[in-house]
Amino acid sequence: MSNRTFTMIKPDAMKNGHAGAILDRIIKEGYRIVALKQTKLSAEKAGEFYAVHSARPFYGELVEFMSSGIIIAAILEKENAVASFRTLIGATDPAKADEGTIRKMYATSLGENAVHGSDSDENAEIEGSFFFSGLEKF
Repeated sequence: MSNRTFTMIKPDAMKNGHAGAILDRIIKEGYRIVALKQTKLSAEKAGEFYAVHSARPFYGELVEFMSSGIIIAAILEKENAVASFRTLIGATDPAKADEGTIRKMYATSLGENAVHGSDSDENAEIEGSFFFSGLEKF
């Protein structure tokens, strides 16, 4: 089990001014930021990142949304990082997310759900390496 996970603060949360509050919450929950950057995905790069969903009906909409604005990408470190972060962010659908979770507090819809969180240790490594070189991870 890895002690690292990957997250993105998505364009909706950035546009709505929630990035600072989300990062503050992550830090207060005991995560150490290993890597952090603000960037904007092209449609091509968003499609590459979400290629695992390419056969799903929402793929085009997801790529369009994720390339619509600035994001913050981060690698986080904490014991049992993937599972604990998934609990912290809550269900993908903010209407079904537990009170106090990041998505319950800051997401606006199933499609615009404020943050991404890796779903496995393997994907956390793949996703983190998509955005960060070894020289950018501390």
